[in-house]
Amino acid sequence: MSKFRFSVGPWNIHEGADVFGPAVRPTIAFAEKLANFKKIGFDAVQFHDDDVVPEIDTKSASEITATARQVKQMLDDHGLKAEFVAPRLWESPRTIDGAFTSNSEAEREYASERSLRAVDLCREIGCDLLGFWYAREGTLCAESKDMHAGVHRMIEGLNRVLDYDGTIRIFIEPKPNEPIDRSFAPTMGHALALSAETIDPPRVGGLVESAHATLAGLDPANEMAFALALGKLFGVHLNDQNGMKYDQDKAFGAENLRQAFNQVRVLVENDFGARGEYVGLDVKAMRTQKVELCYEHLKNSLQMVRLLEQKVAAFDYKIQRQFIEARDYEGLEMYVMKLLLGA
Repeated sequence: MSKFRFSVGPWNIHEGADVFGPAVRPTIAFAEKLANFKKIGFDAVQFHDDDVVPEIDTKSASEITATARQVKQMLDDHGLKAEFVAPRLWESPRTIDGAFTSNSEAEREYASERSLRAVDLCREIGCDLLGFWYAREGTLCAESKDMHAGVHRMIEGLNRVLDYDGTIRIFIEPKPNEPIDRSFAPTMGHALALSAETIDPPRVGGLVESAHATLAGLDPANEMAFALALGKLFGVHLNDQNGMKYDQDKAFGAENLRQAFNQVRVLVENDFGARGEYVGLDVKAMRTQKVELCYEHLKNSLQMVRLLEQKVAAFDYKIQRQFIEARDYEGLEMYVMKLLLGA
């Protein structure tokens, strides 16, 4: 039995399109996804704002509210909660050069207004967490933006949300590149530095995605531990990544088993979830999967977390201390590998 509660986004069940090819699977209805998420073992759903209200930019305030309430009823019907809402600030033509860091004042204003509408959605669907993945907050051309000004604009965007709603919490999900070349918030350290400069730092934290940390050349467990040590880990997205390439969102533990073990160990040791946090997955099905098998990556990732929880429970801290006291780190490393291999 897992100690964690788990969340997943509707985008994790998709049609299999990629930048080199079209969709290969039929679209699955949102209600069907919710029913299957519950059966698989998820407790909550992650949302972008337009997952809640499709084509949100074309809808009136009353239409947005009515649609959000319908989604809340669907969640209730399936015994699911909403974990967070994240404004999708990277697909609109108005954010082609960034959202909060755009060189256009009008486009920066659009990003702020859409973020405030996402706060309203949080309230309608029953959560208090807003997420920012700063997808285009950076540069494609190094000389195209003033990073000094961009950092202050991101802080201003955070402050506007904090001022709008006195109880909303915000996480920043760092990523070093893709779709931009140079991110203004590439790591958890950058995210928490931004948090510290806001008008209410306790309400701004971070979310670590395994693959994003790997893309930055960092260890995901260390990124999690850093945020945990400062009381700032508001969420995680567990997945896996084969090196510093494009963002792959592989099933958790599929590439780096020891890294996966240490991520689970850090979360267990620091009682992650005790304040209501969810362990989120952000994994993609391989494009080769048939539609009847398109949930397997979610099932496999959940199973990996639970299996690694068992390994953490079997981890002998007395043996660990003995190796540490002797400074026999070769021995400690072999102990961990034998534990993972069942030897």
